[in-house]
Amino acid sequence: MYQLTRLKNGTRVATAWMPHLRGVCVGAWAGVGGRHEIESQCGIAHFVEHLFFKGTRKQTAKELSFSVEAIGGYLNAYTTEDHTCYYAKAASRHFEQLSTVLLEMYVGSTFPRQEVEREREVIAEEILSYKDSPSQWVEEMLSACLWPRHPLGRSLTGTKESISKLSRTDLLNFRRRNYTGANTIFTVSGPLQHADVLAVVAPILGRIPKGTASRAQAAGPQKSRVIDVVKQDTEQAHMALGFHAFSRTDPRRFALRLLSVMLGENMSSRLFQALRERYGYCYSVQSTTSAFKETGAISISADLDPAKLPRALKVIAREINRLTERVPDRKELQMAKDYTIGQTQIALDSATQQNSWMAESLFSHRKVAKVDEVERELLSVSAEDVRSVARECLRIERVAAALVGPGYDRAEFSAMLRP
Repeated sequence: MYQLTRLKNGTRVATAWMPHLRGVCVGAWAGVGGRHEIESQCGIAHFVEHLFFKGTRKQTAKELSFSVEAIGGYLNAYTTEDHTCYYAKAASRHFEQLSTVLLEMYVGSTFPRQEVEREREVIAEEILSYKDSPSQWVEEMLSACLWPRHPLGRSLTGTKESISKLSRTDLLNFRRRNYTGANTIFTVSGPLQHADVLAVVAPILGRIPKGTASRAQAAGPQKSRVIDVVKQDTEQAHMALGFHAFSRTDPRRFALRLLSVMLGENMSSRLFQALRERYGYCYSVQSTTSAFKETGAISISADLDPAKLPRALKVIAREINRLTERVPDRKELQMAKDYTIGQTQIALDSATQQNSWMAESLFSHRKVAKVDEVERELLSVSAEDVRSVARECLRIERVAAALVGPGYDRAEFSAMLRP
């Protein structure tokens, strides 16, 4: 299903053959994100992402949007901690136009001076919007608690202060250093042959200087708990707990994922059944995992009535203790495996998800992961493997925690989290 070609300048072109689709998804990926920034330039990767849409040597910002939307297409981008993605979707018959527009942005954006200043104001508004969304704000706070004084703990959008100080020269230099052939992956998912894709995109991608891959400051382990609280007049308390876990290449990541599923990833999970179904403490609760080159995390989040927070935290602590003290039974473990494998298979029916699968595999493992191999790894996880990672990761004495809402200060919240 997958084919991969490396061009002379180091750029990788990966395709997923999906002959049953009528549409196609294309993506241009740069291996640079928030974790590659220095503190004084926090938010620069995201700022650069915005500017790629603001005009090229051939087209204005308006013309770029029109050229995709006029064929019924869609154009967007996002920035993460370790990569930036620009992607577009349209009917497969428009593949050449779609790819040409996307790559003209990626290769030829000019960062017009007036657009830099206008977009600076747009990003400032975006930063303020997060403060109006406590559920998002508390996740940013949790990252800062998990990785204090490290780029992984800083906001991807930056701060109003850091964004205000970035010059056009700073932005252009960041693009020049990081948008290189060695740092670029181009992905295509749809009913297109690999050779036909190469014929269209290789000449444009070949214009990118070879350069080098971006390097990031390593994140060390956290040895003590870090807790942050913002008192805000909201109806609910927005809570997030985080525990350090494993890197994206660590073999224990499969057991960790199954642990997260059992803990809180679906309606059958222990936290959902206890907090919502048994006690009615919250509308939703969830756990999730994140993984980077050398570190990772498992986190738990919930929004609930502030008066119910102490009781909810006791239930969470009880469920964590159960996972660390007793192995899950065979039925629960198999259910978690079937759920994880099924969700992966459903997701990969999507061309967009296939693009993500290819790019993230290449950034992490330098090859496209085979789905059946991932499934075999999940199926091989034992109940003892799950308990082992629970014991290693879910240690309340090292919890990172964040809270946005009324009623509690840091000392009070910290007291609720005592082992």
